[in-house]
Amino acid sequence: MLIQVITNNWHLKLLSLFFAIVLWLFVMGEQKAEVGYTVPLELKNLPVGMVVANEVPSLVDVRISGPRTLLSKLQPSDLSMSVDLHGLQPGLTTFKRLDQNLNIPSVLRVSRLSPSYVDVKLERSREKKVPVRVLIGGAPAEGVTLGAVKVRPASVTIEGAESEVKNVDEVETELVDISAVQESFALTVPINYRGTYTALKEQKTVEVEVHINQQHVDPVDTVIIAAPADKNNAKK
Repeated sequence: MLIQVITNNWHLKLLSLFFAIVLWLFVMGEQKAEVGYTVPLELKNLPVGMVVANEVPSLVDVRISGPRTLLSKLQPSDLSMSVDLHGLQPGLTTFKRLDQNLNIPSVLRVSRLSPSYVDVKLERSREKKVPVRVLIGGAPAEGVTLGAVKVRPASVTIEGAESEVKNVDEVETELVDISAVQESFALTVPINYRGTYTALKEQKTVEVEVHINQQHVDPVDTVIIAAPADKNNAKK
């Protein structure tokens, strides 16, 4: 029975085997080439309550070598790499052999990676409420002075890497210019905070009230000087 299956349509099977061998010889004997690609690197499965607290490259330079025909069919958009962070604890983890999950035909090989490995530092995420300081610039108009400056809300929440959060004591607004201002005013001002591994949680702006005091000038006492009496009228 087995022999009958093998010998059935033996000429077609032999022809298929012949073409497969020719194709394999063509691929293996084809001129080799090497092409460079820039491949995006993705961080997957970040543990809940953790943040990445170091600079991790988002792109990896990859050089792939192999038959020129196969390389010409390889589209850069089909290439990607990822690092799985599942189950990691706080601390520094080094990931090597980034090319292991690069989806390319087995005939092709990765000849160079830059960087060849990545370090990922995880920290616990923390929140902290800090006061808002209003930055005032310029001087009001002549004859008036700067009074009270009020801000609402007076504090906001930042969140991010634990080591950075503990070193933030306040945040500042963008500059409020009071040059030549004559009257009190209020406006919405963005908070100027750019953390490295921290950010504002929700509140991105505050309401600022700037009070201008009007200077009061004391009135000058009026002195009435009597006119001298007319001598001619006096004789009469």
